[in-house]
Amino acid sequence: MDKQLIEEKINLITRDLSRLRQFSDEKLENIAEDFIKYSALKNILMEIIGRAIDVNSHIIAESSIEEDPKNYRETFLLLGKFNILPDYFSEEISKSAGFRNAIVHDYDELDKVEIYKTVGDAIRQYRDYCEYILDYLESK
Repeated sequence: MDKQLIEEKINLITRDLSRLRQFSDEKLENIAEDFIKYSALKNILMEIIGRAIDVNSHIIAESSIEEDPKNYRETFLLLGKFNILPDYFSEEISKSAGFRNAIVHDYDELDKVEIYKTVGDAIRQYRDYCEYILDYLESK
């Protein structure tokens, strides 16, 4: 397992979480009406989730997990199943994979209010995610 690769991805997630915190202090109207802020918010969320999926996929490929995830959501669920993430947590954070897909494919139905509400959850979930992954690396 390439610990350096995983640590680099975790560092980038942590950096982007601090950038995401800047949006948590802004009013929804300011973000929704500002194309650049709204685009930056979506991009930061997409990159955080994408990097976590990369980490998950690397851990799965390089560990004794013999199951192949069928989709991005399952990468989180498999880490829960094999006690790398707490099971309840893997279920919760796995939902972000669907959110990432909605952003990537630029679905017209994206609700700016829902995206904005995700900021607090993403900060909390991905901060915890980073801690769980770093704890796992230390055990290896």
